[in-house]
Amino acid sequence: MSSPVLTVVVPCYNERATVAELLRRVRAVAIDKEIIVVDDQSTDGSRDVVAALAREWPELRHLIQPRNMGKGAAMQRGFAEARGEVVIVQDADLEYDPDEYPKLIQPILDGHADVVYGSRFEGHPRRVMLFWHRVGNTLLTFLSNMTTNLDLTDMETCHKAFRRNVIQSIRIRSNRFGFEPEITAKVAQRGDRVFEVPIAYYGRDYWEGKKINWKDGFAALWTIFRFGLFPDRASEPKTYTQLRRRARLKRYNNWVWERVQPFVGQRVLEAGAGNGTMTRFLYGRELIVATDTETAYVDRLRNAFRRRPGVVVERFDLESDDPQRLAHHRFDTVMAINVLERSNDDGKVLRNAHALLESGGRIVVFVPADASLFGSMDRGIGHQRRYEKNELIAKLEESGFEVESIGFQNRAARLAWRLNAQVFGRRELPSAQSRVFDFLVPLMRALDGTHPSSGLSLIAIGRKK
Repeated sequence: MSSPVLTVVVPCYNERATVAELLRRVRAVAIDKEIIVVDDQSTDGSRDVVAALAREWPELRHLIQPRNMGKGAAMQRGFAEARGEVVIVQDADLEYDPDEYPKLIQPILDGHADVVYGSRFEGHPRRVMLFWHRVGNTLLTFLSNMTTNLDLTDMETCHKAFRRNVIQSIRIRSNRFGFEPEITAKVAQRGDRVFEVPIAYYGRDYWEGKKINWKDGFAALWTIFRFGLFPDRASEPKTYTQLRRRARLKRYNNWVWERVQPFVGQRVLEAGAGNGTMTRFLYGRELIVATDTETAYVDRLRNAFRRRPGVVVERFDLESDDPQRLAHHRFDTVMAINVLERSNDDGKVLRNAHALLESGGRIVVFVPADASLFGSMDRGIGHQRRYEKNELIAKLEESGFEVESIGFQNRAARLAWRLNAQVFGRRELPSAQSRVFDFLVPLMRALDGTHPSSGLSLIAIGRKK
């Protein structure tokens, strides 16, 4: 079965008076879609109304929570079940108009956005809101913007559209109405592209069933500061944290780039691109094919470089995938920065890189140096080995490369690495040490001189014979 363009997730709790009409309006929107209603243990007969429609409409899926868990929990379940390219949140009342869907999803379908917010305050006809609700919305949006550095006009809007791979990759912790500030903080921290479009709004009063109240406003304040000021790193894969920290090492990354830049051509395959730290240095060349083995990183790279001329993003494993799949790109450079040490068969990685290169093309290799330094930090970040200089030369030559250049980098950091990895048993470099390290890069460069006799890393350039 082919996936629909759109999934509409409808959290529902005691909306018998409106849910049937709402679903008819959703169904009438002329977009290929599925509708997922997640009933949060309604007690007013809403469940029976939706169940009757689900028996007649094949595009309607009716999910029932095991107990009353809150709106946020209902949405999480709906997101997990979604199959559409784009996912929209739709309340089961009639405050938000499904006719706005084309406007909401178009920036995503056009490749401009990963997330779209429908703003009730951007010039579209709307029912006038209760004054204190408007004040509360404005204050919450203002505080959210302060912590996220976005410039939204309506953070609390229900009408939000997400690229499916974005919303399904974010862990949501808020089970009630804290979803709005939490998801806003997390998409901002990830660097997802957020758009805002004006929408119509037909707010209801409390006698009509409006559920949110002042207590939820205080809960939203707490959520804004909880996730805006203290990012939820525990819900991310460990490698996300490592790559984020590495991306912040601006002086160090510039140092690495300056060492390898003279050997980088115009048609580049970047293996293990991660979150795109080195890809950004490469941007502007004739062709960059940025690859990674992890779907989450591939999605992030595609989001970051979508519509950027000359950049292609592929899910590709230089160790196990067939190099002929990408051979038509006629590469003159393969970048393997922090790749070999993570592979099971580094020789195969090098042979596949050799097969992908045109005659005379170069491989740029950056690896951890000195096997005697191997310790807990290497294991913590996925290193299977560290390299001796002669060992790396031999591996390159065995794979068909002529070693054009090889040298150490960053000998001053060897002692700190040994203490952290072999004395203190740390599995990652503490954040404070990372910042100090980056601050001291100019000193470390000076201590390295032109030809350091040892270092924390090795940089090798191999030319295809």
